[in-house]
Amino acid sequence: MSTTLVMTLIVVAISVGITIWAARRTRTTVDFYAAGRKIGPLQNGLAISGDYLSAASFLGIAGLIAFAGYDGFMYSVGFLVAYLTVLLLLAEPIRNTGKYTMADVISFRTWPPAVRSAAAVSTIGVSGFYMIAQMVGAGSLVKLLIPQLDKSFFGINPGLNSCPIPGTTGGCTSIVTVGALMVGYVVFGGMIATTYVQIVKAILLMAGTIVLSFLVLAHWGFNFGAFYDAIAHVMDKKTGLNFTQPGIQYVAGKHWILGGFDFGVDKAAVENISLGLALIFGTAGLPHILMRFYTVPTARAARSSVGWAVGIIGVFYLLTTFLGFGAAVLVGKAHIGTLNAKGVLVANSNLAAPKLAEFLGNDYFGTFGGELFLAFISAVAFATILAVVAGLTLAASSAFAHDFWLNVVRRGRESEREQVLVARIFALVVGLVAIVVAARVPTANATVLVGIAFAIASSGNFPVLLLTLIWRRFNTVGAVAGLLGGTLLSIYLVLIGPGLTTVPVKNPMFTLQNPGLISIPFGFLCAIVGTYVGSALRRGDSAQHNAKFAELEVRAQTGIGAEGAAAPALVGGD
Repeated sequence: MSTTLVMTLIVVAISVGITIWAARRTRTTVDFYAAGRKIGPLQNGLAISGDYLSAASFLGIAGLIAFAGYDGFMYSVGFLVAYLTVLLLLAEPIRNTGKYTMADVISFRTWPPAVRSAAAVSTIGVSGFYMIAQMVGAGSLVKLLIPQLDKSFFGINPGLNSCPIPGTTGGCTSIVTVGALMVGYVVFGGMIATTYVQIVKAILLMAGTIVLSFLVLAHWGFNFGAFYDAIAHVMDKKTGLNFTQPGIQYVAGKHWILGGFDFGVDKAAVENISLGLALIFGTAGLPHILMRFYTVPTARAARSSVGWAVGIIGVFYLLTTFLGFGAAVLVGKAHIGTLNAKGVLVANSNLAAPKLAEFLGNDYFGTFGGELFLAFISAVAFATILAVVAGLTLAASSAFAHDFWLNVVRRGRESEREQVLVARIFALVVGLVAIVVAARVPTANATVLVGIAFAIASSGNFPVLLLTLIWRRFNTVGAVAGLLGGTLLSIYLVLIGPGLTTVPVKNPMFTLQNPGLISIPFGFLCAIVGTYVGSALRRGDSAQHNAKFAELEVRAQTGIGAEGAAAPALVGGD
C-alpha cells in the first residue's frame, strides 16, 4: 500500500502548502471570514462545489446505491434539486444583506444579541453533525489505505488496536489525524486557504469521478442497456427486489406508527418524503454554504457562482449512478468493507467507490494499476473530506466568534485581532468534539449522517432565513423561537430515533431515520407563533420595524448599500 500512502501524502502536502500561502495573506477579519471578498464567480462556483460535494456525496452516495440500489440514488436527486432553492430564493439576498454569517441577515431587523445567540446554537449544531459525517468517512478511508495505522495510537500500546477515546471499540488514529489537519487549515489559513483547497479538491474530484464512470461504461462497451440489465440482475437477499426497484432501504408494506398510533400510510413513502424535504430545504440553511456568498465582490457574482456550482454538481450527481451501480455489479455488496483484527470482512458502504476503483484498475491495468487507481481515488476522497471539514469548522468557529463573542459578549467592542483569535480557539474545540463523536460511530454511512445535518438546517435555519426576507411582521421572538425550536426538536428526534445508530434498534421512540417531515413544519410553526407572540408583546408604534423591513427589502433585491458594509443593527430591538 506504499503507493496509496505516497499519493495521499502528496495531496496533504499540496493542501498544507496552500494553507501556508494563505496564512501570509490572512490579516483581517474580512480575510479570515470572507477571503477579502475577492473570489471570482467561477472560482467561487468551484469552491461551492468543493464544499458541497463531500464525503457524503463521493463515498456515502456511491455506498448507498451499491447497498440499496434505486433508494440510494434518491439522495443524489435530493442533493441536486436542493440548489434550485438556493439559487432562486437566497443567493443574492444573502450577499446583499449580510456580512460574514447567516446571523448577519437574520439580525438585520431584529434584536441582535438574542438572534445571534440562537443562530450560533443552530450553526454549531448543523456543522457538528456534518463534520462527524466527514470524519467517519475519513476514518473508513484511512483504515483501507493504511490498515496498520489504527493498530496503535501514535505508538501507545502498539499492536492493540487501541484508542484513548471512551466508548470506542477500535483504533481512532485515522480520525484524529484528519481532525488535526482540518483544524490546521482553519486556524492558520481561514477562508482563503479553505477556498483554494476546495477549488483544487473539486477539480480532482470531478476528474476522478469522470474517469471512474468512463471505465464502468467501457466495461459494457458503452451500452447503457447492457449496463442497466446487469443492474436488474443484482438482487437484495432480504427483500427479494432487484437494484432497479425501490423498497430496499425503505421497505414497502409497513405502516408508519408514531407513539403507538398507526397512521395507515406506507412507511417507505413517509421516509422518502421526510428525506426529500430535509435535502431540498436543508441546503438553503447550511452555514458553510451560505458563507461562500460573502466571498464574492457583488450579488451578481453570487448568483453567477451558484450557476457554475449547479452545473458542476449536476454532472457529478449524474455520474454517481455509474459509481454506485458499478460497485454493486462489479464488486458486490459482500466484498465492500475492511478486515477486522480477526480477519473477518466488516461491511462498510463508504468504501464502495475506492473498492470500485481498485477493481477497475486491476481489470484494465493489472495489480499495480489497481493499487495506483485506488491510491488516486482514495487521495481525492481524502482531499474532499479535508476541504469540507475545514469549511464546516470555519462556519462553526465564525458563528461563535462573530455572532456570539463579538456581538453578544463583547457588544461590538472587540478588536479584529481578538475576534480572529477567538475563532481559531473555538475551531480547536469544535474539532476535538467532532473527533470524539466520530470515533464512536466509525461505520455509520456518511450520507445518512449528512441527511441528519440537512434536517437540522432545514428545520431551524431555513424557515427563519426565508421569513426574514419575505414577511414584514416577522420579529425577534419569531426568529429565536424558529431557530431554537426547529434545531432542538430535530436533534432530539435524531437522538431517540434510528438515525445515528450503526446497529438496528428495536422499537425506537421515533421511527423515521430522518426527522424532516416533523421538524421542518415545527420550525415554521415556532417561527410563526413566536412572531405573533412578539407582536402582541411589543408596545407602541411599529413604524421603526416596518422601516427596517423596507430597507431590507430594497437592499436584498438591489444590493444598494451592500458592498462591504456591515448589516446595521436595530437599536433597542423590536
